[in-house]
Amino acid sequence: MRTALLQSSGRPGSVVENLKVLDEAAGRAAAAGAGLVAAPEMFLTGYAIGDGIARLAEPADGDSADAVAEIATRHGVAVVYGYPEREGETVYNSAQLISADGTRLANYRKTHLFGCFERDHFTPGEQPVVQADLNGLRVGLMICYDVEFPENVRAHALVGTDLLVVPTAQMHPFQFVAESVVPVRAFENQMYVAYVNRVGPEGEFEFVGLSTLAGPDGIARTRAGRGEELVLADADPDFLAASREANPYLKDRRPGLYGSLV
Repeated sequence: MRTALLQSSGRPGSVVENLKVLDEAAGRAAAAGAGLVAAPEMFLTGYAIGDGIARLAEPADGDSADAVAEIATRHGVAVVYGYPEREGETVYNSAQLISADGTRLANYRKTHLFGCFERDHFTPGEQPVVQADLNGLRVGLMICYDVEFPENVRAHALVGTDLLVVPTAQMHPFQFVAESVVPVRAFENQMYVAYVNRVGPEGEFEFVGLSTLAGPDGIARTRAGRGEELVLADADPDFLAASREANPYLKDRRPGLYGSLV
């Protein structure tokens, strides 16, 4: 499945403008043959918007979800996007997958919050593995800091995630995560990992870009630079099956030895 990564910070504070950016990118992605376009963490509203997070937070099935579903349907491409999710008085840092026919397939709440900023504005999610089947692949969702915990990604591997989509807000000086950690996660867990980042200055943060889709061989199929870009690469189920057959990591595990990890 051709996968498009929308590396952009959009227009922080404006849901309307960010939907326009997503609409334009979805059109370009579909024209290039993509079956999925992924946008970064908190793309719908912006990340460093302070109290605007709570003000702009919406339910998973809110008006913005309907707007994204309309974009997906019109262009015939599935969409993953990050947004602040409201459930009652609780706000989560979430990512949602909507299919090309507008169906809400999966919604994930970030389980590992990074730093005081996130802990001040969000409640952590409690469900580590969220998946859905899409175009012959089992797609999993995760957000930014979550992928830096090997247990998280291994949990996905053990239940068959083929393509792990990770909307992120990776900031300076942690660019080594995009450059090194993500390809290693893909290799050691025998999956594709799509890591799609914000870019440029926003509030107190400097987002580093470098969005990538890494394969189960640990090689980046595409990598963006430090500006706004739409980059594309393929997640090939045949290559994935062959790689899993040749690589013994998951088969050679000895779970009985790992009790001390928890």
